Amino acid sequence: MTMPLDPDARRLLDMAAAAGAPSLDAMGVVAARAAVAAMGPMLAPPAPPHALRHLVLDGPGGPLPARLYRPEGVDADIPLPALVHLHGGGWVLGDLDGCHSFCATIASRAGIAILSVDYRLAPEHPFPAALADTLAAVRQAVTLAADLGIDPSRLAIGGDSAGGNLAAVTCLTLRDGGGPDLRMQVLLYPVTDLRMRSASYALPDGDGMLTGSMMRWFRNLYAGPGADVTDQHLSPLLADDHAALPPAYVLTCGFDPLCDEGRAYADALAAAGVPVTHVHCADQMHGFLFMGGAIAAAGPAVEAVADHLRTALAG
Repeated sequence: MTMPLDPDARRLLDMAAAAGAPSLDAMGVVAARAAVAAMGPMLAPPAPPHALRHLVLDGPGGPLPARLYRPEGVDADIPLPALVHLHGGGWVLGDLDGCHSFCATIASRAGIAILSVDYRLAPEHPFPAALADTLAAVRQAVTLAADLGIDPSRLAIGGDSAGGNLAAVTCLTLRDGGGPDLRMQVLLYPVTDLRMRSASYALPDGDGMLTGSMMRWFRNLYAGPGADVTDQHLSPLLADDHAALPPAYVLTCGFDPLCDEGRAYADALAAAGVPVTHVHCADQMHGFLFMGGAIAAAGPAVEAVADHLRTALAG
């Protein structure tokens, strides 16, 4: 028997339906970005105490805004393990504000630094712009480690949804292109297969925050309607070889079109000998980790991510 959707998540969906809000893909890019920017702070919990530094990295397309989070009270000269974090939003939506509380919470609880990167968005900057920005950010996290207070030997990468896709593809690219080596990858309900054929794409539109039609809209804006979606730089699940990749923490949700491909990616990594921790939240919907102000279960789930990072990046 399928587990029912978490009551807090169901309440959010019912409120949205009652308000008659159009789906993001029906709004158009500008309106969808504004809607997501407005919704994020309303659903996020308060950020815990933290130290924050605003940065501008050298991106391949120009200045690349970023934020560096550290636990409050830790001397800036002490090198910390670090996570390069990539926000979600279908490569089209989202910004640094939308993941602010999440990044501050992870930094505070895990005792690590978080480098949150504001990569370029489609359709103004289609594939591979976001990937190029991500690779540049990871490499600068290493070359600028002393200034950033980062231990480059304990560097991880992670992201949610489209950010999880970028994190997974970055790991493949760095493995094939000479590094730098990463300690782990954190893939939170990631996009791994842009063919979009899995059974979880049949999820009814009213049973989740993300729908199949939204994903197809995102894919066309990011990759282009004629793209080769079997390219591993778009669909990491379809890579010929998943061996020698960083250990992975993969989180999937039962009420999410991306559920099956996230599970399949965890299985592919494990089959290739990569250590994998797969956490499946059967009663949750896509995006819930950033909705801790409205979904009570998000708090413990985010803490579990932080605790895993603390352990994996220790020593």
